[in-house]
Amino acid sequence: MGESVKRILWWLIAGTRGGETRARIIKALKKRPYNANQLAELLGLDYKTIRHHLDVLHENEMIISTGRGYGKIFHLSPFMEENYDAFEEIWKEIGNKLKTGKTKN
Repeated sequence: MGESVKRILWWLIAGTRGGETRARIIKALKKRPYNANQLAELLGLDYKTIRHHLDVLHENEMIISTGRGYGKIFHLSPFMEENYDAFEEIWKEIGNKLKTGKTKN
């Protein structure tokens, strides 16, 4: 795994507001594909919030979609599937910091 992959994942998960939400989306999509409405319901978040984070993940090639419009289904991209272990490693570290309240500012 290249350092650029880790940098992208750190930025998406730990470096920006919304990283925790993006991580939750990635974890959900690892289990199965969802549309935006299903993800909003599953994660207890507003549809527009989910759409924003899906756009960020799509722009950074972490997810792909099939279909069109409201029924568009999202999946992890082959790139994300290949680098899922790196995501898990980063999420474990960030998750521990979130639990203890020791995040970097």
